[in-house]
Order: sequence, then C-alpha cells, then structure tokens
Amino acid sequence: MVETLSQAFLNTVKTYIKPDLMAAKADGRYVPIPTDEYARRVRHLSLGLADLGLGPGDKLILLSENRPEWNITDVAVLCAGGVTVPIYTSLMPEQIKYMINDSEAKIVVCSNRNLWLKVEAIRSALPKVNHYVLIDEEGPEGVLSLSEIAARGRTVEAADPGLFEKRALAVKPDDVASIVYTSGTTGIPKGVMLTHANFLANVVSLDAVTDFSVKDTILSFLPLSHVLERMTTFSFLYKGASIYYAESIETVGENLLEVRPTIMISVPRVFDKIYAKVMDNVLEGSALKRKLFFWAVGVGKKYGARHIRHQPIPWWLRVRRGVAAKLVFSKIIAKTGGRVHFFVSGGAPLSADVAEFFYAVGITILEGYGLTETSPVLACNTFPKMKFGTVGPLVPGVQVKFAPDGEIWAKGPNVMKGYYNKPQETAEVFEDGWFKTGDVGHFDEEGFLVITDRKKDILVTAGGKNVSPQPIENMLRMNPYIQNVVVVGGGRKFISALVVPNFDKLEAYAKSRGISFGSRKELVESEEIRSFMLAEINRSTPNLASYERIKKIVLLDKDFDADTQMTPSLKVKRHIVEKVFKPLIDLLYKD
Repeated sequence: MVETLSQAFLNTVKTYIKPDLMAAKADGRYVPIPTDEYARRVRHLSLGLADLGLGPGDKLILLSENRPEWNITDVAVLCAGGVTVPIYTSLMPEQIKYMINDSEAKIVVCSNRNLWLKVEAIRSALPKVNHYVLIDEEGPEGVLSLSEIAARGRTVEAADPGLFEKRALAVKPDDVASIVYTSGTTGIPKGVMLTHANFLANVVSLDAVTDFSVKDTILSFLPLSHVLERMTTFSFLYKGASIYYAESIETVGENLLEVRPTIMISVPRVFDKIYAKVMDNVLEGSALKRKLFFWAVGVGKKYGARHIRHQPIPWWLRVRRGVAAKLVFSKIIAKTGGRVHFFVSGGAPLSADVAEFFYAVGITILEGYGLTETSPVLACNTFPKMKFGTVGPLVPGVQVKFAPDGEIWAKGPNVMKGYYNKPQETAEVFEDGWFKTGDVGHFDEEGFLVITDRKKDILVTAGGKNVSPQPIENMLRMNPYIQNVVVVGGGRKFISALVVPNFDKLEAYAKSRGISFGSRKELVESEEIRSFMLAEINRSTPNLASYERIKKIVLLDKDFDADTQMTPSLKVKRHIVEKVFKPLIDLLYKD
C-alpha cells in the first residue's frame, strides 16, 4: 500500500514505463523524458542533495517556472525526507526574503539568472541558507548548478546502490512534505505544513472519483507553486499520465495545438477569456453566422441539460446536436487540440454560465473547491455528479459542517498539520478538530456544495446590510466591456465598484460614438463613458436587491498590479486594493 509521496514515486517508475512520462519545449519542439530517465534524474539529484547536507526535515526553496526540473527537484527532496518550499516566480525580493527566512530553508534553488537576481539582491539577509543552486546554467562563484549536484549523486549511488530507495522508504506518512505559503489575500502569508499523508489522501480521493489514466496527456501551465497544480501533478504521475509543460501562460493557445492534451488544470479567468473571445468573434460576424451559432448553443444546452442529469435524449435532439457539433462546436474544440477529455477549474469561482456554455459545446469543466490548508480539494464536480454553479459533492474522506454564520468547517486526512512556527494562528483556525475555512456556503437540496463568499470579504453597509461581493464581481466579469472589477462599500451608505474596462471593446465603442480621447486615462475620465459603463453594470446585474446594486464606479486606466494587488492565481487582494485606491473610493462618497 502506498502511504507516502516517495513510495508513490517508486511505484510510478516501476509500473508505468513509457517514452514520455514528461516533456518540455526545447529548440522549438517538445522533447520527451522517458520513465527511466525521469527516475534516474530524481535518484541522482536526491542523493546529491543529501550529500550536500539536506537531511530529513530540512527545507529547500524552489523558485522556478513550470518545467520537468521543478517536479524532479520536488520529488528528489521528498525522497530524501526533506521539505519543499515552493515560491511563485512573480513575487518581489522582499516577499521572497520573508518566505526563505520564515521557513528556515537551508538550500535555495532558482531556475535561471533572472530569478537568481531576485535572490542575490537579498542574499546578505538570508543567514540560514547554506547553498544556492541554479537549474539552467553555471552560476556565479559560490552558486552550484543542478547538474553538479546530480553528479555528486551519481558518485554516491555507485558507492551505495541501495541508499536512495532505503531513504525513500524511511519517510513516514506524517512527515511534512511541503510548506506552502498562502497567497496573502487576508494578510501576511502563512506557511502551511502539508504532510505526505495530506497530499496522498487527496491523490487517492481524486483517483476514486475522477476519470484519468496512463493514456492521458496533460498540459501544465498553472504555476506548480499553486497547491492545486502541485497535487494534481502528484495525481497524474500516480496513474502514469504524461505531463507536457507549457512554455508560459502566453503560449497556452499555441501549446494546446502542439500537445493536444486530454486534461488541463486552470483558473476561471482563463476560461472567461476564451469564452469572451469566442463571443466577440461571433458578434463581429455576419447575421447568418450569429444566428447559426446561437441556434447551436441552444441545442447544445438542451442536450447538455438532459445529459448531465443522465436522462434519455430524444433522437431528434441527438440529430440536431450532431449537426451543431459539425457546423459550430468542432471549430471551438479544434482550438484546444481536438481531444480534450476534461478541464479542471479551481482557485476561484467559475461562472455557471461559462461552465454551461463549454459543456454545451462539448468541453467539460470540472469545478472543484479547496484551500492550500486542505491539500487542496474538499469537493469537486465529477462526470457522474455535476451541477453548474456548485463545486460538486465532497470528495471521499472529507467531512463538512457549517457554523451558525454559514462558515464552512472541514475535517479529513487532507487537512494541514498547521502553520509553520505559528501556533497561535494555527489554534485560531481549528475548533474541536474542525478547520475553519473562512468561506461561506451551504449544501443544496441534492448535496452539492455551493460557495457564496469569503467570510472576511462580506461587506456590511452603513445600513447594516450584508453584501457578498464575489457573486456580483463574477456576474460583472461576464460583461464584454469589463476585464476586472472589485466591489467596495463596507461601512458606507451604498455599494460602489472599481472597474477595469476591456479597453479593446471600450475604445471601439468610443470611436463608434465619436467620443474623442488621447489616452486611456482620458477615456475613463469621460462622463459619457462612465455613464455607459454604469448602464452596462446595471444591465449585467438586473436581479440584485436594491442595497446590492452598484450606485457609483471608478474606471481605472489599467488592471490591478499583478505583483502587489493580485495573487499569482489572479485573485484580487481586496484589502490591499481598498487601501491603495482609498482616495478614489472616498471621492465616491464625498457627497
């Protein structure tokens, strides 16, 4: 029985012998890594790191973009009994310094010289780090290369061939495998301690309820520092699926056509952008093209509504669905490579309308829910049990109950050990063994979990009305003229919003109406444009209660800053945004 991630690795490399367990782009083409090469690289690196001084419980910082070496280094650390501490490449040097020092890491691994420069800038303030490593190249004096460490490992293996497996099997289920820092949406990042048993519980649970196998090909682009991509990588390797790494988030469209994946993990914003692009293309087409498209989507939704509930489908609907697929849906599916089995969405709420649209087209998006502290999945939609607008039923082994205020409390083998070196913060999020998620939700009548908001995000107006901003923001992001939005108004008389327009669409609208502007700043300061955008907001939120309706808006001339105002998984740090834009927000309530 597999009880640790190191045992899972040993099982994978013995069971799934294939020519492309992993692959990455080099010199314009994907270069596969066979199972035996993957196994050898993990062994040698693990032995080399141990020879360098990485012992059981020691921490190693991993600062790299997605690539095979990310996982190879991660698994090498785990098999040596060490603890991997992943860091997002987008973080600033001061944030990186905090995580390195807070985790008490002994080794720092960077993928390239650009990332090394971030570490070099804070090197003098990292007293506990003994070794620095570069993946890509020979580093400056005093910095090792990954190949040098692997060479040390080869020497160790030659002298003691059984040492690697002995160490890998010595790892215990309750040993900490990783310290994963929270995104900081609610304050200072905390180091979440996840054990081998935590991760493996999620791996086994997902294996029981999802449908993937050794035959699947995955395109990986969501940062491996994100706990969802990390855990699903463990899951895919557990079943021997092939993992191909995208070059970057900007090249995902191109890589989809090259890799032709069957599965991909993503955040909702990517699906929102695909949906918006499809709709733009349709609306810019001829009247006949628009009529055909919306007829096809209507047929697809009728077919999907019966299919998702496992109801009989009339012959005439099957025929119409076949025609719609041939004339319309096939062109959309072709953009994904043409053989998608399913996509997975996590990290933020997925719009029910977007999920239904993709399902109608023939692309299934399985939305799930969880947190870094839960390794991460607590619930997810599956092929047998799927419902738009929900995050699905609980995964096996997980229990949930609701506090009087609706907060979701969870218990299960995937729940973290605690926050590293933060006993008080750990105690605050547990009560009688239940982990307090900070999210508010409920089960619907069919047992599907519905998330309504973050507990700390709920806005209470001056009139005492509770307003959940996330559902409103999700509705507004569906509007073609809106790229991003943050709803504000806690403690105020009414609700307002900071709005980042879709400038391609808004500039086209302004030109069509003869509204002159010399810059985006001038455009968003136009009273006519502001009135138009407020009307679009009202059009997108017709069913809100009066106290939930957005009365005033600030139009921003650029998106929220990715480094300081958004998390790496593209969630807005509400408390930071409200602080940064407080002068503009105050102006909305001046009168």
